Amino acid sequence: MRIPPLRIEFSALSRRRWRNFKANRRGYWSLWIFSVIFGLSLFAGFIANDRPLVVRYDGHWYFPVLVSYPETTFGGVFKTEADYRDPYVENKIDAKGWMIWPLVPYSYDTINFNVRGPVPSPPSAEDWLGTDDQGRDVLARLIYGFRISVLFGLTLTFFSSIVGVAAGAVQGYFGGLVDLLFQRFMEIWSGLPTLFLLIILSAVITPNFWWLLGIMLLFSWMALVGVVRAEFLRARNFDYVRAARALGVGNVKIMVKHLLPNAMVATLTFLPFILSNSITTLTSLDFLGLGLPPGSPSLGELLAEGKSNLQAPWLGLTAFLALAIALTLLVFIGEAARDAFDPRKTLR
Repeated sequence: MRIPPLRIEFSALSRRRWRNFKANRRGYWSLWIFSVIFGLSLFAGFIANDRPLVVRYDGHWYFPVLVSYPETTFGGVFKTEADYRDPYVENKIDAKGWMIWPLVPYSYDTINFNVRGPVPSPPSAEDWLGTDDQGRDVLARLIYGFRISVLFGLTLTFFSSIVGVAAGAVQGYFGGLVDLLFQRFMEIWSGLPTLFLLIILSAVITPNFWWLLGIMLLFSWMALVGVVRAEFLRARNFDYVRAARALGVGNVKIMVKHLLPNAMVATLTFLPFILSNSITTLTSLDFLGLGLPPGSPSLGELLAEGKSNLQAPWLGLTAFLALAIALTLLVFIGEAARDAFDPRKTLR
């Protein structure tokens, strides 16, 4: 029996939106460039690492980038994890085999003790973007810092969108007293000093990725409430909604199945801008020392090092260019998404 090939069919509306998105060449190519850069950063451990990708020793294959091996595996003395940058371990492996290093033979926390001159050292053939004030490779920290910034932004955008869409849907659909109380609550909540709260909390707890995500989620969910609320207020008295109520359809089903798809158009348009704002927020907190724990790879910490070491302009320029390129690409993607979901945009 011959199995027919799998074919994915898109509606005429989806095809029109995709054509409108592609028509914005700046946003279309920005999506590809950002996707490639972010996709490569997900494999940061294979691009920048202080452990070899592959080791061939005494007729056996080893993969230190995935598995930790003790020094005794390669003829050493200690049973702790092998330091492959140690000349003693290098000589042991070279005597009976070879090893392949990543493109950048440093991790984000690797200190280069062989750097020539004082740190921070300028870009060289060994450290392409130089080193920071602790002798760590800037390119390795940039790759890891970009990955954690985008992952933080995507996670925060995802959860804040869920909470914001749900809150806006409840406000707009029920209206009346529910909408009034919710609006007054949002006015009070949005007036809270977020930065002061973060300073107080950082003195009580040790901030990490999940703590920062939870704290920022408390305030970032309001970005989509107004858009979703306006769409639900507009559509809740349409004929098809009133007909669904007359047929006995529940409120939750009407909100999810009939009204939410209309509100998702505006929501998807705003998502790239919310993502860029989330990345900027994390970078700002790290720059002020209120973000990730010290030593974590971060664009904000790289900016702070550039401010503290004005004699090393490559530190500030590297972080600035990385942020500028990433945020510019996201803004261009947002503009293309806005054109794609704009019903007035048609291709000739």
